[in-house]
Parts: sequence; structure tokens; C-alpha cells
Amino acid sequence: MKTTFQVQNLKCGGCARTISNKLSEMEGIKDVIVEKERSSVSFDHQGADGASLVKEALRQMGYPTIDDENGMVLKAKSFVSCANGKLGL
Repeated sequence: MKTTFQVQNLKCGGCARTISNKLSEMEGIKDVIVEKERSSVSFDHQGADGASLVKEALRQMGYPTIDDENGMVLKAKSFVSCANGKLGL
């Protein structure tokens, strides 16, 4: 099943790299495509739980979906995730 989320705090290639790498490591998640220009994350998943697991993983990295709260803590997390992506961590 293909799902696309619009996310917050997606600003650059470092953010996109972090999201792509982390989601691709998740079991049952494939073909991750991050479009920073659209602030979107698309992926294929198996089962009903796949989308909710990805949504929570995005939130934990600091990239909540547009229907979630985006407080200072999540913005700070996205900054760290972005830096890790830029450094290739």
C-alpha cells in the first residue's frame, strides 16, 4: 500500500536524507521518497500498522505530519536530525 504524508520542519537535503535513511531501516517499509519542495514523504508499506508506525517515527525524528502539533521540542529534534543527515550519520 502506498501512503504519502505532508510533514512539518522538512527544510533541506539533510532532513530528507535522515528521513529516507531511518524509514528505509524499518521492517515492511519500502520505496521511501522524500520531496523537500513539497514537504512530503511517500512510502510503500504492508498492513494497516505501517502508516501509523511511520507517522510516529517521523514525529520522533522531529517531522510531525501537518495535522500534528509542532512545538519547540519537535523543531529542536528536526534540527538535530537535519544535522545528522548533513553529516551522514
